Amino acid sequence: MGAIKNVTEAEFDAEVLKSDKPVLVDFWAEWCAPCRQVAPILEEIAKEHADKLTIVKIDVDAYPAIAGKYNVLQIPTLNVYKGGEVVKQIIGAKPKSMLLRELEGII
Repeated sequence: MGAIKNVTEAEFDAEVLKSDKPVLVDFWAEWCAPCRQVAPILEEIAKEHADKLTIVKIDVDAYPAIAGKYNVLQIPTLNVYKGGEVVKQIIGAKPKSMLLRELEGII
C-alpha cells in the first residue's frame, strides 16, 4: 500500500483520469538526475498519504505522446489530476516540505 506504480499509456485513462481520488503523476526519465532525487520523497508521500492520494510514474521516453498531450516540456513534472483534469502542475525537484505545501488542499 502506498507504493508508486509505473503506468503505461494504455493504463493512463483507468489509473489516472478515472480514479476516484486525486492522482499525482510523476513525468520522469531514467537519465534525469532531478527525477531520481525526487523519487524517494514521492515514495514517502505515497506511503504517508495513500488514503488521500495515488502517485504514479510515467516514463516520458517510453510514452512521449502522453507527455506531449499534457504539455510536459521539462522533467520532473508532477501533474495532479482530479476528476480527469489537471488541477496542479509542479515543475522541478523540490524538497518534501515544499511538495507538501504545494499539495495542501489536495491531501
